Amino acid sequence: MKPLESLLRTFVELHPEDAARSLESLPADEAGQLFETLPEPVAARLAERLNPHIVAPIFERLEPDHALRLLSAIAPRPASAIVHYLASDVRERMLEQLPDQTAKQLRELFAYPAETAGAMMEPRVVSFPIDLTVEQATAAIRKARRDALHYLYVTKRDGSLAGVLNMRDLLLSEPASKIESLVHRNVLAVPETMPSDEVVALMRDRKFLALPVVDLDGHLRGVVKHNEALETGQLEAFEDLQKMVGVGGDERALSPVSVVVKRRLPWLIVNLVTAFMAASVVAVFEDTIAKIAALAVLLPIVSGQGGNSGAQSLAIVMRGLALREIFSGTRKRVVMKEVTAGLFNGIAVAVVTAVAVYFWKWNVGLALVILLAMIVNMVAASLAGAVIPMILKSLGRDPAQSASIFLTTVTDIVGFASFLGFAVLFMEMLEPLAATTP
Repeated sequence: MKPLESLLRTFVELHPEDAARSLESLPADEAGQLFETLPEPVAARLAERLNPHIVAPIFERLEPDHALRLLSAIAPRPASAIVHYLASDVRERMLEQLPDQTAKQLRELFAYPAETAGAMMEPRVVSFPIDLTVEQATAAIRKARRDALHYLYVTKRDGSLAGVLNMRDLLLSEPASKIESLVHRNVLAVPETMPSDEVVALMRDRKFLALPVVDLDGHLRGVVKHNEALETGQLEAFEDLQKMVGVGGDERALSPVSVVVKRRLPWLIVNLVTAFMAASVVAVFEDTIAKIAALAVLLPIVSGQGGNSGAQSLAIVMRGLALREIFSGTRKRVVMKEVTAGLFNGIAVAVVTAVAVYFWKWNVGLALVILLAMIVNMVAASLAGAVIPMILKSLGRDPAQSASIFLTTVTDIVGFASFLGFAVLFMEMLEPLAATTP
C-alpha cells in the first residue's frame, strides 16, 4: 500500500466525520477515485457519514460490483437515502442485483415520505415470538446481532408488537416458563407515518433509548434510535435556520459552488424583487425626501428596528411550531401576545428615538413623525413575524422557508410608508427643516 493511501485509510478510520466533510469538498471523480483505494468496510463507514446527494454521484461512477458491495455493507437507513438520490435507471439496476432481503428493506425505506418515523427508523431489530420459553428466549438473545438488539421486543406470530420484556424478570424466571406471562404490554410505539419532529420531541421527553415503529396493523417495522433521533432533530433545526434566510436545507460549509448557486440564487432574486417593492414606496415620496434630507438619514432606523422586532417574534413562533407548543387553539393568543409586546416595545423605543431626534434637529414635528412611524412599524413587524410562519404552516409549506425574506419585505414597506406618510401629514411642522436644507 502506498504511503498516501495508508495515510488516507488511517484518517478515515480514526476521524470518519472529518474525512466525510473533507471528501464532500472534492469533485465526484476525485472522490470516486479515493473510494476505490479504500477497503470496503472503511469506505462503507465513510459513505454512511456523507450527505446522500454527495455520495450518490460517487456510487454511480464506481464499478457496478464495487458499488453493490458497498451498498450492502452500509446500514439500511443511510443506504436508502443514497438510493433515493441515484438516477432512476441506476437505482433499479442496483436494487435488482442486491440480495432480496436487502433490496426489500431499501425499497420499503425509500417509499416512506421524508421526515416521517418510517424514513428515520432502523429496520434491523430483534424481536422474540411470544410463545417462547424463558430458556429459548435467553438462547435467542445470545445469538442475536448486538447492533439490532435495542429492547427485548416481543411479537405475536403474525409479527404484530405484543410488548417488551424486562431482562431482570427474564433472568429470574424458571427456564421452562413461557415469556407470555412476563411481557409488559403497555409499550409505547409510534406509527411509521408520524412526523419526525413529533418522534424527536417524544424521545426527548421520555428519554427512551429506542422507540418501536409499527405499521397500521401494529406490525413491528423497526426502531428509531435515540442518537439518530437527536441527530435528526439537530439537522432539522439547522436546516430551518438556513431556510429562513433563503439557503437550501441540504447545503453544507463545503458544498460545491454549483450547489450553493442553485440553492441561493432563486431566493436572492425573490429578495431583489421585494427590495424593488420597498424602493417603489420610497420613490412615491421622492419630492418629500428632496425637501427634507433628514428623512433619508432616519429611514434605516425605522426599518431596522422593525426588522429586529419582527425577527424576535419570528424566532419565538418558529420554536413554538417546531415543539408543537402552537396549535389551532393557541394561535390567536400567540398573535395577540406578540402584537401587544410589539406595541409596548415600540412605544418605549420610539420615545427614546424621538427624544434623540428632537435634540438632533430641535424640531418637534420630526420627533413626532419618527415616534409614530416606529410604533406602527414595530407593531406591524411583530404581527408579521407571528403570522407569516403560521400562514405557511396552514398552507402545507415549510414555515421556515425564507420567512425572514418575507418579514423584511413587510417591515421595509410598512416602515418606509408610515415614516414618509407621517412626514407628509406633518409637513407644516417640518417646514423649518426644509428651509434650512441646502
